Amino acid sequence: MTANYTKARYFSFIIYPESIPTDWRVCLEKLGLAMAISPLHDCDEKRDSKTWDDNNDLIVKGKHYKKPHYHVLYIAKNPVTTESVRKKIKRALGVKAVSHIEIVDSVENTFKYLTHESKDAVAKNKHVYAKTDIVYLNDFDIDRYVKLDENQKRELKNLLLNIIRKEHLVNVIHLLDFIEVHGAEHGVQNMSDVNDIITANAGGFRLYFDANYQMGYRYNRKPKIDKETGEILEETE
Repeated sequence: MTANYTKARYFSFIIYPESIPTDWRVCLEKLGLAMAISPLHDCDEKRDSKTWDDNNDLIVKGKHYKKPHYHVLYIAKNPVTTESVRKKIKRALGVKAVSHIEIVDSVENTFKYLTHESKDAVAKNKHVYAKTDIVYLNDFDIDRYVKLDENQKRELKNLLLNIIRKEHLVNVIHLLDFIEVHGAEHGVQNMSDVNDIITANAGGFRLYFDANYQMGYRYNRKPKIDKETGEILEETE
């Protein structure tokens, strides 16, 4: 399955001020989806500001900055494809609006990157922007995506039990294997949440596993495949 057809709920993309309408925030808010928008990144240094002369001596040209831009953290209501998000943003802001859209593995890390406070940004000594300049649309709340509330825990538990039933899984390793490969298609992004739910509801999950085992189901473990190259990473048993 290629990246264009992989489904997920969490995305990030970049927009440039010169390519969006003046009321762009209102246009995004009308989509009715939770989003967090970074401060304007106008102090991001380029990495290619150094060159070498014919004698292999370093020439420091001085600071060069990337084109000013915004990072947007986008939360879909249901699992959708990257292309689906791209089309939705283009309809809202114009055909040249969106750039570098990608699926987000960690909402918390991406949120911190909005101000360059993520671990990788800090390690690269990137310019830090003010948290107070982050714009929140449609009740975006980072705590909702970092820590599951009771309703979300219940929904995730029921989703996992339903997967066990439909896929005829007979033990927790098979469930984790399945989520690792197909989790994004079901809107499951965080394996830690999955582990927490299973541990907290071990008795209920055991009932489902035992039922499948007693019915003689045998899980057909599929190979893990690199989504970008299509290469088989693990052979079937």
